[in-house]
Amino acid sequence: MEGISLAMASIFSLSDVLYQELRSTVRGDTYRRGDPSFLEYSRMFNGDVKVSAMAVVCPLDALDVSQVILFCRKHSISASVKAGGYGTAGWAVGGDIIIDLCKITDIDIEPPAADGSFTSIRDMPLLGSKGKFKVGAPLLDRFAAVASSKRRREEDEELRYYDLASATVADFLYPGGSSAPFADRPPVTRRRLESAAPASETPQMPTYSATSESSHDPNTTLLSSNSLGSSIPVVSNPLASNLPSMDGATTVIVPPSSLPDTSSKSPPCLSSLDDPFSYLDDTSNSSAPSVASTSRLAQSMPNALFATPSFLESPTNILTYAMPIYSHAFVTFGAGKRQKEIDQFSAANPLEAISLAGGRGAVPYHIPSAAHPVGSAIMILGGFGFLGRLHEAEVVLADGQIVIVNHNEHPDLWWALRGAGPAFGVVTRYKARAYPVPVVFAGNLIYRFHRATAPSLIKHFRDCVKGAPRELYANVLLTAGPAGQDSLVVIQMCYVGPKVKGQEFLQAISSWDGEQCLLNEVDEKSFLHQQDSVAQVLRGKAGNKWFIRSALISSLPDDIVHKTVLQFADTPVGCTWLFELAGGALGDFEDNCIPKAQRQASFNVAALHQWDIEFQDPRCVHSAEEWIAETLAPVTLGGPLPSFLGRQEPPGRVIACYGENWARLCEVKKKYDPDNLFRNSFWPLNAEGEIIEPEEHEPLHIQF
Repeated sequence: MEGISLAMASIFSLSDVLYQELRSTVRGDTYRRGDPSFLEYSRMFNGDVKVSAMAVVCPLDALDVSQVILFCRKHSISASVKAGGYGTAGWAVGGDIIIDLCKITDIDIEPPAADGSFTSIRDMPLLGSKGKFKVGAPLLDRFAAVASSKRRREEDEELRYYDLASATVADFLYPGGSSAPFADRPPVTRRRLESAAPASETPQMPTYSATSESSHDPNTTLLSSNSLGSSIPVVSNPLASNLPSMDGATTVIVPPSSLPDTSSKSPPCLSSLDDPFSYLDDTSNSSAPSVASTSRLAQSMPNALFATPSFLESPTNILTYAMPIYSHAFVTFGAGKRQKEIDQFSAANPLEAISLAGGRGAVPYHIPSAAHPVGSAIMILGGFGFLGRLHEAEVVLADGQIVIVNHNEHPDLWWALRGAGPAFGVVTRYKARAYPVPVVFAGNLIYRFHRATAPSLIKHFRDCVKGAPRELYANVLLTAGPAGQDSLVVIQMCYVGPKVKGQEFLQAISSWDGEQCLLNEVDEKSFLHQQDSVAQVLRGKAGNKWFIRSALISSLPDDIVHKTVLQFADTPVGCTWLFELAGGALGDFEDNCIPKAQRQASFNVAALHQWDIEFQDPRCVHSAEEWIAETLAPVTLGGPLPSFLGRQEPPGRVIACYGENWARLCEVKKKYDPDNLFRNSFWPLNAEGEIIEPEEHEPLHIQF
């Protein structure tokens, strides 16, 4: 990619006059094609994107962005917006001028006022300016001031290090350690088990468990999910039962006079006499200790945002034993912040809470989001967690105007922004609601993929999560295994609450006995580390070729499960297929452009394919297309979530994302961007409102 970009430098260049004019209009840095920094700032996570831009601008604030927009309009130059660079279609670098938001990195957290209100973005100064005292000091300033493109690359590499999510999973997936060749790329070979022979007749991979009390073979290795080797205490009541409604005023939570007894631990597995689906009954389990419900908290969190592992760093971590004072908080952050950086800030800046041990405590407040790695644009693409989480945005419009958009100001744009945002403006700052998450009960259960038994496991998972409460997020994915080993079936679960409540779901899911469980490392963990878990299991590598297809489905019938397993068995290396529990709070919010019918889907399904930049195999693309467009067609609901749109998407699939709301969305587009300035996005129409093919608004791919 770099060689091609340099070779094209003489063709796609910005004249000296225009370059000097552009530099003089903004305070941020500008890099012209041919500058070594240009390559760093135009680089995408998908290495298969061909960049033909003339320059990259790194604005410092909305005013800088406005000046770039006006410059582009004046000279009839196209612009594209990059906010993390994870979009596999490459729209972010499709313009003549790339607006890289990486240096707009202010971040702040504040509790709600007594009446539940918050400080508007317009009243909040930028980092380093004089003005209102910032409630939460930005402790991650090392990300806020990127000194050079080299430092930025180093920070990107740090953000993409996921082994801290779970040392147990790292040991399992990377037998040679994180420095082994397999650690930074998908396996180059993968064996498929063609026969229906029992698992015991095939070579065994090592088996791990994070639960020392579980019954196990004497030769089984037991590993703690805590990378420091310390045990994690059972916490019975980290969250309050009387959280107010999200529209109500802030309420101080009074701790209970006594804590329930947690000395007796539930067995890690159910016996054959136990009902694995007992939690679906209305009656409670009388043998379980009485704990405060977290359902009011969970109602404010879409279940599809959580994903999985790691650990609380100390067995005496005070976050585990504190009760939140506020039902929610507000985090304001610049569009240059990646999701992992936001989670790191939230973990480092907990708000005051009531310690169950007496005195003051602290609890981190996190914004519901997709798992790492994602950029800030997921906030405006209907991504998991943000429907109803976003409260306000600072937006630069196509005419250069800077506006604050919320429920009361520009309500039509507010409706369109949450789900189709990149086609309507450049969001420079967000204000989102964050929720107290002292602890989650989360982790992975890993099984060998066997085409004879995988259907049974997937159906078992489906039945276990049917009717599950919003506190539970879960998915099942089919993916490549460790180098030279079999493919895997991985079940990931995350219960928003303590082990004592989440364990019943683990018991139900782990009761399947069709294959030996190779790894069970579900335990109490911090939200920050569990967010890394999906990325740790997917082992996504920057610079690989990427191809993604997704769908929202209404159900998961047996015949589709069987067809899926047979098709996956023939996919090439680097392919991961995902069934993700949807529903929850995603269906609660009417005032956005994603149709309610699609937000009420049972599962979000995705084919996440990556392969080496030099590898050629048409199946890497065709297998994803066939599975999504053909196998899942009978149960598909409209289009996918916009955050899952990928390269070469047919216009019909893009339009289907918005269903009956498409006509209204087009009217809002005409009002705010009549000339289609933001055409380097998923938007499948030209300025005249005519449908265009993907290649007309998507950058070329080096090899497609």
